[in-house]
Amino acid sequence: MNPTPPKQPDSSPSLSDGANPPPSPVPALIEHLHQTYCRLTGQNLCLRFDRERLWFEFHRAGFTAQDLVRVIGYLQREIQHIRRNVGALKLSNLLQLDRFEEDLNISRVRLIAPSSSSTPTALLPPTCSPAEQERGRQRALQQLRRLKQTLR
Repeated sequence: MNPTPPKQPDSSPSLSDGANPPPSPVPALIEHLHQTYCRLTGQNLCLRFDRERLWFEFHRAGFTAQDLVRVIGYLQREIQHIRRNVGALKLSNLLQLDRFEEDLNISRVRLIAPSSSSTPTALLPPTCSPAEQERGRQRALQQLRRLKQTLR
């Protein structure tokens, strides 16, 4: 029989000492981001480790829940107008950080018409007389009719 050595007093702080750091707010934030995503997209996805990691990287990159809401809204509008595929809302696609950043920046772009000072104030006058314009229209119509007949 081997006798067990006597236990030495533990010098590390115990739970009752109050020396442990406060719990990290990150897990709650990750849960909030995931619930926001599910609510906005109408999906019900469980939060497994791989998805937690994606959300952690999202948070670590500096993105916020507000950014998430903005990009999802932008993508939903784009999908409605058939400019984007519904797959853009897949979590695995959405959380590709480079693409998310690009979509976020595009969602912020405001397309503003050039100022009136840079556009001409009046249209240029026609370079030919009204009679010449009419002859040109008639000639174009004749060519279209011929083209239609040859295609039949």
